Amino acid sequence: MLRKTLTLLPRRRPFSSSSFAISPLPSKTLTHLQVSSFESSLHSSLTTHNTDQAWKLFRSFAASSSLPNKPLLNSLITQLSSETTTPHKLKRAFVSAAYVIEKDPTFLEPNTLLTLFRSMKLAKAPSPALALVKCMFKNRVFVPFDLWGGLVIDTCRESGNLASFLIVFKESCGLAVDERLDYMKPGLDACNAALEACCREIESLTDAESVIELMDLMGVKPDECSFGFLGYLYARRGVKEKVKEVESLVDGSKRVLYSSLISGYVKSGDLDSVYDVVLRGGCGFSEETYCEIVKGFIESKKVKSLATLIIEAQRLESESVEIERSVGFGVINACVNLGFSGKSILDEMNAQGGSGGIGVYVPILKAYCKENRTSEATQLVKEISSSGVQLDAETYKALIEASMTKQDFVSALTLFRDMRETRVVTDLKGSYLTIMTGLLENQRPELMASFVEEVLEDVEVKSHDWNSIIHAFCKSRRLEDAKRTFRRMVFLQYEPNHQTYLSLINGYVSCGRYFEVVVLWKEFKEGKKAKLDHALADAFLNALVRGGFFGTAMQVVEKCKEMKIFVDKWRYKAVFMETLKNLRLPKLRKRKVKKIEFLDAFKNWVGITT
Repeated sequence: MLRKTLTLLPRRRPFSSSSFAISPLPSKTLTHLQVSSFESSLHSSLTTHNTDQAWKLFRSFAASSSLPNKPLLNSLITQLSSETTTPHKLKRAFVSAAYVIEKDPTFLEPNTLLTLFRSMKLAKAPSPALALVKCMFKNRVFVPFDLWGGLVIDTCRESGNLASFLIVFKESCGLAVDERLDYMKPGLDACNAALEACCREIESLTDAESVIELMDLMGVKPDECSFGFLGYLYARRGVKEKVKEVESLVDGSKRVLYSSLISGYVKSGDLDSVYDVVLRGGCGFSEETYCEIVKGFIESKKVKSLATLIIEAQRLESESVEIERSVGFGVINACVNLGFSGKSILDEMNAQGGSGGIGVYVPILKAYCKENRTSEATQLVKEISSSGVQLDAETYKALIEASMTKQDFVSALTLFRDMRETRVVTDLKGSYLTIMTGLLENQRPELMASFVEEVLEDVEVKSHDWNSIIHAFCKSRRLEDAKRTFRRMVFLQYEPNHQTYLSLINGYVSCGRYFEVVVLWKEFKEGKKAKLDHALADAFLNALVRGGFFGTAMQVVEKCKEMKIFVDKWRYKAVFMETLKNLRLPKLRKRKVKKIEFLDAFKNWVGITT
């Protein structure tokens, strides 16, 4: 389409070098030999990416009112376009393209033009982009709108001056209508960009309605965004009869229109109309819209009205509405995000005797979690529970996790109890594990023990949980607490396993309480489910030999033989030699004959001769 268009449309006037800042040089015709030489040099410069030299050669062609061959010309413009961080080179690309458009547009490849517009977008350079379009129009070079329109719109919008697009938009529409060039017709997105400029930037009723007329002439049907832009402008200007007219034209969802109306009314200071639109529109506005609402009411010092709005919206909302789609959530969440006090809105709602539902509490609780204000969050949960409102499971879990992260164990346990009592969560296992893991990592076995006792009827507690408590007590050398937990575990019919015994043995050894290991071995033998393995046998033997309880040690050895568990005699021979100096053998031989027998049996087993 572009090649055909560039070929067929007549040019209106010759190239004027001063128009595009190419320094005028004496005009002279190049010979065939000169053309060949210049093109060869130009090719060499482009191959080595020497664009400065290439540009000089291009000016030599321009001085003779001629052009290099088509591939070289397009390669030059493309290379100049690619250097978006070098403004003067992008300007040269623009000048070159403009010259070609005036001289012979058939030399300009569509991809080259597209590359140039893209580069102007990257460089955030709307002025040359618009100038290039105007140059095309002036010279009746009608490139399809779809090729350049979107890029020019983006370039203007990103530079903060979408209104500058209006001139080329209107001219392109005129060409599409007057000369029946359908490919010059801007589409719906471009028409909406023009409306956005008229309504949001320059706020001109005349210009906006002229765009609507052009859309009608081109057969482009407005969509919800089109009506949204118009709604904003009519609300901003206070033209309420026009607002009603636009509202009647919108089929289906009016969410975009209502959001736009709110934006316009907020900007004009008409908060009563904002109030009405929110109640009429219901829930589900965007976060951006709620932020506009909150800023409008707060800056106008109308906190009471904002609280009333939430209460009224709550009365109108369906009970099935999602928490995060409620008006209460939207308003309070916006307060939190903007740094306003959401709690002050709650207090005002309470003063009015109204409720905004659970949605008003969730954003504040989330903010408390994020800021590690867990004690305040827990206090607010108490207030929520006493008011009869029920928190959702995810909020409870998030609060408990935040409390444990901050090591605010009191808050975490309080929240867990509240969650359990309200029965909002049927499966408490996840939060139970969160608390137990946190307490274990922070060496708080006493809290773990009381917590486990508290939740026995609600959570499936396993031997592993008791083992964790025993291990933590032993690691802290609180052996009496560890023993007490062990007894409680057995009493409640939780079977100790090898990990239970390993923790206790290591704890006793760390405090030199070797006799406790003898007692533990006796209990282990009487147990039914725990089985002796290599690690446990090693722990028992190491402790018993160090404590001088060789009779019990030999019982372990016999048990290992029975179960075919390998025992490293050399290891215990070394342990015995380390322990020997503490045994006081002469006194032992005189007073405790039985112990000497056990000692001799052990020495014989490890291969020590007397």
